[in-house]
Amino acid sequence: MTTVLAPERSRKRDAEATRAAILSAAKKHFAKSGYDGAFLRDIAADAGADAALINRYFGGKEGLFAAALKDSIAPNRIAQWDRKTFGRDIATMMAGHAHTHVERMHAFQFLLRAATNPTTAPFLNEVVQERFMQPIRDWIGGDEVEARARLLASVFIGLLVERLIRDEPLEGKEREAFIERTATMLQSLVENQSQREGRT
Repeated sequence: MTTVLAPERSRKRDAEATRAAILSAAKKHFAKSGYDGAFLRDIAADAGADAALINRYFGGKEGLFAAALKDSIAPNRIAQWDRKTFGRDIATMMAGHAHTHVERMHAFQFLLRAATNPTTAPFLNEVVQERFMQPIRDWIGGDEVEARARLLASVFIGLLVERLIRDEPLEGKEREAFIERTATMLQSLVENQSQREGRT
């Protein structure tokens, strides 16, 4: 029995590894070149796989793009944020260098390219609502949750863009002021009215 099942398990592991390699390569190519500029043959070559496997595992370029988008946004990461220190933690991160978190930077570049392409923008909207906006709403809860979640997402994305363009860490008094003001703004969006009143 073991002898019969072992090759099947091996093939399954190989298939999973190949699929993961294709997905990883796809995220890099879509981030660098966008949907139209990324070619399946190049993605497959970087993954060390046959291009035909993209159709088998993802159903083609659109399916691969959609899977790569979903894999770029980890909804469970939001639930790991510490509510009490969220504002200062994010402000401190945004005052730093974008290249400190290379994988996250590539993921964000991927999302930016998707947002500016008419073909891929609908995919992005669906994925963002499911894997970013809804987890934020669930996490912050409280009064006016829809408005607060949208503002929080807007500020967060804006800070990511600014950090990417700036391409260097803030220093000195500017860094201190940036962190203090940004932390206050973000924390006010995380906390609902009753929580803010309880601190005053």
